[in-house]
Amino acid sequence: MDIFLTQDLTGEFSFMDVALALLLSFALSAFIGWIYKITHRGTSYTQSFVFTLVINGMVVALVMMIVGSNIARAFSLVGALSIIRFRNALKETRDVGFIFLTMAVGMAVGTKFYLLAVVAAVVIGLVIVLMMRLNWFAREMTNQILRIQLPNNFPFDNLFDSAFLKYTSASELISVESAHGGLLTELTYSVGMKNPNQVQPFLAEIRNLNGNNKVSLIAGYNSTDL
Repeated sequence: MDIFLTQDLTGEFSFMDVALALLLSFALSAFIGWIYKITHRGTSYTQSFVFTLVINGMVVALVMMIVGSNIARAFSLVGALSIIRFRNALKETRDVGFIFLTMAVGMAVGTKFYLLAVVAAVVIGLVIVLMMRLNWFAREMTNQILRIQLPNNFPFDNLFDSAFLKYTSASELISVESAHGGLLTELTYSVGMKNPNQVQPFLAEIRNLNGNNKVSLIAGYNSTDL
C-alpha cells in the first residue's frame, strides 16, 4: 500500500497526485455540466455535449500535468493536438463559454491550483444561474419571424404595409426566396407584434393579401433553435 503513496509513477507525480487531479477535475466538470443542464433554454440540449464538457475538463487537467513547466513538451503537445479537426458546429454561443470554463478549471487542477479551481467553478456557476433566473439582458420586445408565400406575379413591395402598420410595431424584410420549384416566392420578415393576442387576426389578414397561400409566424425564435 505504501508504494502507491510514496513512489513516483512518472518521475514527477505520485499516485495520489494523479488520482486527486482526475477526481477533482471530474467533480468540478460534472458540476459545470449540471449548471449547463439546469440553465439551458431551447431545443438543442444534448447529453453528449455535457459528457464532452466533463471529459474536456479531465483531459485538460491531464494535459497540464504532462506539460508541467517543460517547454519542449508544450510544443510537442501543440503539434500533436493540431491534427484534431472539429466538424460539429456549436448551436449556441453560450456553449463556447462552458467549454472554456471546463478548460480553465482543468488547467487550474492540472497545475495544482486546487482552491482556485473550486472557487472559480462555484462562483462562475452561481453567476450563470443568477443571470438565467433573473433573465438579465433580455429584450422587452421579442421579434418574431414571419414567412409568407405568394405567387410569383404578386407585387409584394407595399402589399403588406397596411397589415404591418395595424398589427406590428416594427417590421423588416430579411430575405426573398424561390419556393416550390419557382412557382411561389417566399418572403421572410422580422416583425414585432403590438399585441401578442392579435396573432390570428394578423395572419388572417396576411392570407387575404397573399392569395390564401401559406403564412407562418415563428414566435420566440430568440429563445429557441432554428
